[in-house]
Parts: sequence; C-alpha cells; structure tokens
Amino acid sequence: MFAYYLQLALRSFRNSKVLTALMVLAIALGIGASMTTLTVFHVLSGDPIPDKSDRLFYVQLDAANMNGYVADEEPDRNITRFDGETLLREARGTRQAMMSGGFIAIAPEGARTPFFTDARYTSADFFPMFDAPLAYGRAWRAEDDAARARVAVISAETNQKVFGGGDSTGKTLRINGADFQVIGVLGPWMPTPRFWDLTLQSFNSLESVFVPFSTAIEQKLSRMGSMNCWGDSGSDPNALNAPCSWVQYWVELDAPADAAAYRDYLTRYSDQQRAAGRFERPANARLRDVPALLDHHQVVPSDVRLQLWLAIGFLLVCLVNTVGLLLAKSLRRASEIGVRRALGASRRAIFTQFLVEAGAIGVAGGVVGLGLALLGLWAVRQNPSSYAELARLDTTMLLTTFALSIVASLLAGLLPAWRAMQVTPAIQLKSQ
Repeated sequence: MFAYYLQLALRSFRNSKVLTALMVLAIALGIGASMTTLTVFHVLSGDPIPDKSDRLFYVQLDAANMNGYVADEEPDRNITRFDGETLLREARGTRQAMMSGGFIAIAPEGARTPFFTDARYTSADFFPMFDAPLAYGRAWRAEDDAARARVAVISAETNQKVFGGGDSTGKTLRINGADFQVIGVLGPWMPTPRFWDLTLQSFNSLESVFVPFSTAIEQKLSRMGSMNCWGDSGSDPNALNAPCSWVQYWVELDAPADAAAYRDYLTRYSDQQRAAGRFERPANARLRDVPALLDHHQVVPSDVRLQLWLAIGFLLVCLVNTVGLLLAKSLRRASEIGVRRALGASRRAIFTQFLVEAGAIGVAGGVVGLGLALLGLWAVRQNPSSYAELARLDTTMLLTTFALSIVASLLAGLLPAWRAMQVTPAIQLKSQ
C-alpha cells in the first residue's frame, strides 16, 4: 500500500507543481537555517572527552586576601603555583596535573625562518589523564619533572613544519635559545572545546609544544593566560610564593563518587593554609567535572544559543506556512477524496495517503535544506570566530537533517490529513 500511496503523491505533485514547490521551499528554508545553527551548537557543546569526563575534575581554591571579600563567592579560576605544587606533591588523586599556557619562539634547523607559537607547560600526568595519543615516542615521566629535563612533546603539525614529519623522537628542538630533546610526537588529536584551560580561547587549535612545567619555570619561558595578584608579587609574579593565581590544576579520580572525599581534602588543605597564615578567607574550594565546568563557564557563545532559538522559531514559521499550503491543497482535492471514499477507501487510508504525501515533501525539503545548510556552514567558516573552522556537517548531523525534515513535514501534515479524512463522500458526489 505504501507504494500505491507514494504513486498517488507523485501524481498529486505533478498536478500542482507550484504549490508543491512552495511547500518544499518552505520546509527547505526552515531546515537549512535550523541545521546550520544546530550543527554549530552540536560541535561547540559536545563532550570533549566522553569516556572519562565525569572523572576529571578542575580544582579551585580561594587564596586571595580579604579585600573585596564576599562570602561563598566564586573563587578565582586558577590557583597559585605554591598550591599547585603542593597538591601535586601530595597526589591525592589517581592522576593530577598542574599547567599553564605559554608562548615560545622555535628556531628550526637550517635556514628556515624562526616562528612563534603557543605551548603548554604541564606535569607528566597530562598525557594519560587527557588520553593524548602519541604517534611516536613517549611522554615524559615524573622523574623528568623533578629533574627539570629539557624534553618536549610536539604536535603533529609542529612535527611536519619543523622536521618534515615522520618519527622525530631524539631530535633537537630549539626553544627560546635553549635545546630541548623531542621525546614524543602526538597523533591526530583535537578535543573540542580545549577544556583544560578555559582562560584562553576554548576553540583554538591544539598547543604546538608541551614541556615540563618545572623546566618552563627554570628556563623562564613566557607564559600566556590570566593572572590575578592580590599582594606584593615582587619582581617575579611566577615565583613559588608570589600571591598570584595563574595555574590550572586537574585531578582524575577513580569514580565520580570519590569527588566528595577529594572536596573534603581540599577544604582541610584550605584550613591548614589559613592556620599557617597563607590563606585569609574561609575555606571555599570548588571541584567540577568537565561537563559542569563547561556549563558553569558557558563555553558555548551566547550568540550561538540565540541563533539556535531564532532558527527554531523560523522553522516553526515555515511549518505553519506548510500547514496552510497543505490545507489549501486538501480542500482543492475534496472531490477526489469523495470519489475515493465512495469507492470504499477508509478514513484511515485517506489519512495515511496524505501523511505519505507530507513525508515525501519532507524528503524533498530535506535534500534542498541540506544544500542550504552546507551553504550556511560555509558562510560560518568565513567568519573570524575561533570556532568557525569547526562548523562542518558530520554523519550525525547529516542523518538529523533528514530526520528533522521528515518529522517536521509529518507534523505539518497531521491537520490537513485529519481534515481530508473528514470529507463526506455523499456531499461531494452530490455537488458534482
């Protein structure tokens, strides 16, 4: 019966080409606009590390002085270097990593031009904690942190740019005038967003070079990111005892349920530091897993959320127009429906027939809407936004395009189909 209903639908489309084209266009415009914004939202709001996002926690401590103190207010995003090194040394989690962003100069071998790039200064657990894939070599170990070893792990792009690709482990990378040994090369890896440091652009490309935090401090490598100082930091705000927060600290726990115990540990640590005279404020430790952290900092730009709601509203307007066009079409076909009912077609058959027609319009609208969505995403990629290059249609969004188009057209076809099945054959035949 479905083939028969589809045949009737195609015949109906040929008899009313202009009306059919208007309905396909209405669906396509709504689908194109909504899928463009929905794809951008999907890319930006995804879970960057789904296998363990509920076991990775970001640590915040309130080490500031009493100036401007408000009870239970949100502490600074970062922690001090002293607190980071202390927590790292006490190692109360399964894994832990302290880090900061950096900006370095790389001098390739030969006559190639030196260039500046961003870096990540971190501790050894960064790579297993965040599931960073290594194409060649290995990451450094805790003993390399302790020895302030001049070692580096580089991204695949940097490996290609500096060494021409391949296995570059063992080669020398000159950073800010000092020689570092490349011990690892990352494989393809692009967590979106780049969640471990939300003080920087969340949707920028991966850092190019990773070096031990302790080595970066010893070499006085330039750091990048926010810094908040509340006292006399002296000549070096990066010093161990400087009253400045600029370090990001992450901890991995065995299970989400362990978060309460670790939060208690942070509270006790804060109380100890307050008793020692370092902290002035009451304990105010925060511990958020990856989804909670992204939600708290509203990583998805507000304009993207607004555009999504506007596109959904536009889709609803298109559906209302489609309902009106389908109703007009069903009224024009009242005599045809009356004949079919007189020949024995049930109300259910008429209802199904009109839903099949609506679904066929949805498929056609989905095809045209897909083209409009691809055009819209291309336009998004021309913008200077940090996330623009990420606006691409994946398999999930491709299937969603057609699913949304068909569902929307079926919903639009419910009222016209119900009105069509109410046609009384005797009245229609008498009018003929």
